[in-house]
Amino acid sequence: MDKADPFIRARGIGKHFGGVTALADVDMDIREGEVLALLGDNGAGKSTFVKVLAGAHQQNEGVLEVAGRSVVFASPQDAAGSGIATIFQELALSDNLTVTENIFLGRELTTKVAGFPILRRAEMRRRAIALLQELEAHIPDPDRPVAGLSGGQRQAVAICRALNINARLVIMDEPTAALAVAETRKVLTLVRRLAERGCAVVLISHNIADVMAVADRMIVFRRGRKIAETTRPDTHAEELVSFITGAHPSLRVLEQAH
Repeated sequence: MDKADPFIRARGIGKHFGGVTALADVDMDIREGEVLALLGDNGAGKSTFVKVLAGAHQQNEGVLEVAGRSVVFASPQDAAGSGIATIFQELALSDNLTVTENIFLGRELTTKVAGFPILRRAEMRRRAIALLQELEAHIPDPDRPVAGLSGGQRQAVAICRALNINARLVIMDEPTAALAVAETRKVLTLVRRLAERGCAVVLISHNIADVMAVADRMIVFRRGRKIAETTRPDTHAEELVSFITGAHPSLRVLEQAH
């Protein structure tokens, strides 16, 4: 794959649930080293599209290419095997486990001793510290249970888990929901660092201020369709809101056509 090629290329993606069309003819490129924000009201189609990327849904129409290879993911494990990690709003962290144990959950490093698998705890701890330092996440003790961490620190652990599987695309679903201002700022900094290290980042958010602070490019969904695509220098918050609500003048012709 040429470096100029997108990591993800979606063309004509459609998804139906019975007689309901959740996605229709969605085209999208997702590039490494970039933060792409997906916007839209609840039910607009952005979450369904992300679930196709994440392997939770299979598209009914269209072609999805990952690193130049056409794919139809049968499961989230398939997507993870192609370098796609999803961090859902609930985070799916185990509160009773330590930071290191959460980062390596399901992918623990082991060695055989007398035929029995033994955890390589020191190596996992070193790797966890290196990942936290790379993100400049302020978690001084990787042996600390996740239950005692703040919202922003929990996001950092989830991101480290994604990096630990060598994810090339990290999908983040409402990462700043319910966070205080200072914690939100920390999470947005983590999002930028992910992109700066070469990851593609897809950010789902209802917070336009967060999007304007961190995203390079924005795509708006409405009624299952991609209705707008723009970059941060070429738009402003009010225009994005007008696309989301359907008030933008350009949408009148489009919605009459459909």
